[in-house]
Amino acid sequence: MKVKNTWYKLDNAGKLYPAIAGVRMSTVFRLSVVLDRTVDQVVLQNALDSVIERFSYFKVNLRRGIFWYYFEYTKKNPKVEKETYYPCMFLNYKKKGTFPFRVIYYRERISVEFSHSITDGAGALRFLKSLVVQYFSLLGIECKDEEIGSALNEKLTEDEWQDAFQRYYTKGIPMPDKHKKAVHLPMKLTKKGEYFVVTGEMEVASVKELSAKYRSTITEFLLALYFETIQEYIMNLSYKSKMKRIGRVAINTPINLRKIFPSATMKNFFVSLTPEIDLRLGVYSREELVDYVKNYMRLSVNVKNISRYISRNVANEKAAFIRIAPLFVKDIVMPIIYRRFGEGGYTSSISNLGTLSFPNGISEHIKGVELIPPPSKSNKIKAGVISFGDKIYITFGKLSREKEIEKIFFRKLRKEGVRIKIQTNLE
Repeated sequence: MKVKNTWYKLDNAGKLYPAIAGVRMSTVFRLSVVLDRTVDQVVLQNALDSVIERFSYFKVNLRRGIFWYYFEYTKKNPKVEKETYYPCMFLNYKKKGTFPFRVIYYRERISVEFSHSITDGAGALRFLKSLVVQYFSLLGIECKDEEIGSALNEKLTEDEWQDAFQRYYTKGIPMPDKHKKAVHLPMKLTKKGEYFVVTGEMEVASVKELSAKYRSTITEFLLALYFETIQEYIMNLSYKSKMKRIGRVAINTPINLRKIFPSATMKNFFVSLTPEIDLRLGVYSREELVDYVKNYMRLSVNVKNISRYISRNVANEKAAFIRIAPLFVKDIVMPIIYRRFGEGGYTSSISNLGTLSFPNGISEHIKGVELIPPPSKSNKIKAGVISFGDKIYITFGKLSREKEIEKIFFRKLRKEGVRIKIQTNLE
């Protein structure tokens, strides 16, 4: 089964992104793998030509409807690009013939960058795995346990391009509380088109041991440590600047809903939780922060509570005044709403995509991975976390040359005995 000569709607989350996308809020995130050899452009293109037929719902261009954007299948194939710019840059997929993703190579690195209009991290992860497996297959290196890697041998199902938000929406479920305005960090913006990345590579075992010390998961511990980092950053500001930011600090934390609601969708299927602390109540210890995050996550990440977020998202889309508003009106109004009720409601974000694995026979040729979050003018710094083998990679993406946040964060880990290798594109 293939999605050809047809069109399909953007999913509930994806409908927002074409309206808000811009140079400093590209809505584009990146996943990368570093190989043990220089990337062959011709082989990578051949691999992409094969893989895109399996993921044919990505072989699309954006089109304007009267009320909503939609994707339309195209017979043209995307072309791999050599990296020449900063990561996660604006992708003008409203332009005719432009795909809502790109495949990039540079030296030993293969990267995929996706607009959030078409998929989320889990969808991009599956695509990247299949692309890399096919790349090595064309080099004559076969995987030994196919089920871990490529989707090329799996039957394409209709569930992959369905909107899982609509599937699990139940009318009448109460919505979660609206976000209040959050503290934002006083970082000086870079020039337009610049996006800086700082990645810390460390042993999974060390971070896991440190998390166990606080009886938490790795995700819970890193989230608590990020709260502690932002708290210290604010407390170190000048008196006048600090006083303006003694308030609600909220960290956007995306949750992959496929782990809660069974779905094979390759569209967006996540919601953002926003744990928060209020610095007007005083300074929090690490133990207080870890306890808070553990309790928050365990009370929040369950079917009943997450259903409230799905209800809110879909109910907003179904509202009569939203449905009947022409697309040009949505393009004007939605960015304003998003700035106020979206990123205006949190200080930063941290996303843990989990573990990226490859089949035996291929995994030994992978030397590193990376997840780079999408840039945002409102939240000038964000973090992405991903693991591979015995390593965990924590990446800060930022629209600022300031280095204090990541310095504080990595210093805290080093103080606990975690050895960290730092890489950055910041001169």
